[in-house]
Amino acid sequence: MSNIEIGIIGLGVLLLLLALRMPVATAMMLVGFGGHWVISPRGAVPSLAANAYDTTTIEALAILPLFVLMGNLAGVSGMSRNLYDAAYAWVGHYRGGLASSTIIGCAGFSALSGSSLASALTMGRVALPEMKRYKYSDKLATGAVAAGGTLGILIPPSAGFVVYAILTEESIGRLFMAGVLPGIMLATLFIAVIYLMTLVKPELGPPAEIKMAYRQRFAALVQALPITIIIVVTVGGIYLGVYSATEAAGIGCILAFIFALFRRSLTWSNFADAVMNTLRSTATTFLILIGAFVFTPFIALSGIPDALLDLLTGLELGKFGLLAIVLVFLVVLGTFMEGFAILVLTLPLLEPVLRSFGIDMVWYGVLMVIVLEMGLISPPVGINVFVVKSIAEDVPMNDIFKGIFPFWLAMGLALLILVFFPGIALLLPNTMFN
Repeated sequence: MSNIEIGIIGLGVLLLLLALRMPVATAMMLVGFGGHWVISPRGAVPSLAANAYDTTTIEALAILPLFVLMGNLAGVSGMSRNLYDAAYAWVGHYRGGLASSTIIGCAGFSALSGSSLASALTMGRVALPEMKRYKYSDKLATGAVAAGGTLGILIPPSAGFVVYAILTEESIGRLFMAGVLPGIMLATLFIAVIYLMTLVKPELGPPAEIKMAYRQRFAALVQALPITIIIVVTVGGIYLGVYSATEAAGIGCILAFIFALFRRSLTWSNFADAVMNTLRSTATTFLILIGAFVFTPFIALSGIPDALLDLLTGLELGKFGLLAIVLVFLVVLGTFMEGFAILVLTLPLLEPVLRSFGIDMVWYGVLMVIVLEMGLISPPVGINVFVVKSIAEDVPMNDIFKGIFPFWLAMGLALLILVFFPGIALLLPNTMFN
């Protein structure tokens, strides 16, 4: 049996294990170690031990627990609520204003949490009761929360970009900057979707009954000032080259802790909850990375990436033809696989091919993250949908998926825009102070 045949069998076994709901990290470690053992028995055990140890000692990964803790502190201290209130004060009196406020709140909270699930859960608890009180359509309300939450893995700090950077050896700072303008663009497209939906059917999102005075609006902005300061200091510092992404994570975490103390909203109980949630999220991500680094040598030994490169080169697709095939494949994959699984499974296969076609891996990283966002709200396994369902228990799952569809189309439009205008993603990385 050839190495390529062994590799194909290994991929089939991996997909089977994932279909049986085995954790991604465990499945990749088992298949990676087993496949390596079959191809090169002497190298399998050293590879497993070395990759497991080396992954946990990557200095750049310190960014993960720091940014996750920063987001958790912002959540338990009520800063996320202030952000939503500020957005509501300025746009709540328009048709669909509460849904638009939810998108703005999700975008702002994403700049702290780096997690789509945390963004959807936190803002959903704040926004869904308000939209229900004003008799918003369940489809629009749940769709806005689920779609807005996906911004958590695009707007920096993004856990998805951190994992992508480690796997591709790209700069975390450059990837963070690459997500800023596409994140703002996607949030704007979401708001445009809400505007168009409520323009056609005003009953979907009635305006708030009271238009707040400017004094109240500016007071709401002042309340949201702490979260704004943290975002500007962390993201702005990375862009200006004042400090690295890892140092920015430490500074942001300290600022979130100080603001939480200053607001007197931090108790021993919610602080312990924030720390435990951080540890769980970080441990899960580290295990996935260990699995990926055990799986990657097996894929390289199998020769599948080289064979795939030869096949695609022979088809003479060109850069955009290859990109179109890859993105469509990833969108389909996102309908039945979890985002991190797609990331760590496909990158070892596709990275050599993409680089050989001259595709900028920072640009591709943004495209891939948007595809992962689409997967987060795609039936039947869209995780954000189940998060929203856990908050809005009385809303049928079918209604949530119907409400998500217009936002899913907006993501597809964002993907096309970025394919044809890569400068939107690459402007900030190419101008940041190195």
